[in-house]
Amino acid sequence: MTALNDMLIARLGPLGPLFAIGFLGLILIISVLPVMLRKRVDPLTKFRESMRPQQAATARANAKQTLRSSKGSDKLDKFATFLEPKTVEEMTTARLRMTRAGYRGKNAVRTFHAIQFALGLFFLIVGVIYAIVASSTGEISTTKLILVVLVPGALGYYLPKYWVERRVQSRQGEIQDGFPDALDLLLVCVEAGQSLDQGIIRVSKELGTGFPALAEELEIVSQEVKAGKDKTSVLRGFAERAGVPDVASFVTVMIQSQTFGTSIAEALRVYASEMRDKRVMRAEEAANKLPTKITLGTMMFTVPPLLIILVGPSVYDMMQLFANFAF
Repeated sequence: MTALNDMLIARLGPLGPLFAIGFLGLILIISVLPVMLRKRVDPLTKFRESMRPQQAATARANAKQTLRSSKGSDKLDKFATFLEPKTVEEMTTARLRMTRAGYRGKNAVRTFHAIQFALGLFFLIVGVIYAIVASSTGEISTTKLILVVLVPGALGYYLPKYWVERRVQSRQGEIQDGFPDALDLLLVCVEAGQSLDQGIIRVSKELGTGFPALAEELEIVSQEVKAGKDKTSVLRGFAERAGVPDVASFVTVMIQSQTFGTSIAEALRVYASEMRDKRVMRAEEAANKLPTKITLGTMMFTVPPLLIILVGPSVYDMMQLFANFAF
């Protein structure tokens, strides 16, 4: 390995080993991509095609399907096996995460992985260019060379994931903050004589300005109910998309109220009161954490200037006195 390293440095310069590794990685990627992009045809499909020639076109179309339907004009269709999860469980989890982040398109998972791959490759190329420029202007260590190449690539790869997670947290916080107000409005609508479905539609319109994420989820609930979907499955889907414990508890209360035939208005009144109390408790908890959080800032930005103002003149006078004694 030492002889090979010396030979590469002698022929290609200080970055000879890096060029060799990059070239080898490029060859491996080019050799693996055709295998990954190739879509295998089910042997059962081949048998059906041979037995029923009139259904060959339909069988080939079914064999080309991935975990989801690949019909449409999406440019990433031919990369579906490379950009999408391989199992149904992983695909369902990825779809749920993108839905909670607010991306509801049918190709959201595929687009996310494409952006993740593109950004990782782009930042990796940027790191390689920076390493080449830095090595041409001066000598660079091997450790620093690896860091300036790999760290940007990892940063670009994980940046979309970080963005999606931040979006999920932001939407869940918005839904949690606006849910008590939504319950109060829904209670007013139900007690005024409207049905639960009509109340949800009205609440989604009223909350559109202050809490758009919650208004969007409620609007989806109302549209699914209008389409004739079972109300229990609609409410459970709402709780799953929101990912907020308060919403999940509310859905459980509504399903139990509907199952046992109890008053929805009474259940809403009790639960809305509990949600208001929980919001007050969360506000008090945040207020109690505030002194602890600002202690470090107070120590860093308040105490040093105060000590300089109070002790500084005395220190200066003592220094002047010692200077006079020295002379």
